[in-house]
Amino acid sequence: MKKILVATDASEYSKRALIIALDLARKFNAEVELLFVMIDPVVYGFGVADSYVAAPEQIERDGELALEATLEGIDISGITLAKKKMHGNPGHVIVQEVEDENIDLVVMGSHGYGAILGSVLGSVSQKVLHGSKCSVLIVK
Repeated sequence: MKKILVATDASEYSKRALIIALDLARKFNAEVELLFVMIDPVVYGFGVADSYVAAPEQIERDGELALEATLEGIDISGITLAKKKMHGNPGHVIVQEVEDENIDLVVMGSHGYGAILGSVLGSVSQKVLHGSKCSVLIVK
């Protein structure tokens, strides 16, 4: 195992996933990629006056804040860690990143929705679990 991808949404579940990924990286001398996928803004409202779209700069700032929040208080010493922000549908982007970067393992948190509710909500972890060509570790 050479490369571990940790997908984050800055939740406590993501922090747990990162801690486990770092432990594995230390055992296998692997690199870790911490990935935050920013969903492109959607325009809400019915007319120009009541519509809102976040500025690209705000989206980038939010992505950086999510990466930093995930790393806060976690010891990453001795680990080669790359932080990455990408745009798009999180499930699709993570699966594509696995292919593009030759990822050996994806570690991500689960919000614990369950199979039925998760499929209704379009769970990112389920999309990655079923679409990825490498092993996926879901952390609760």
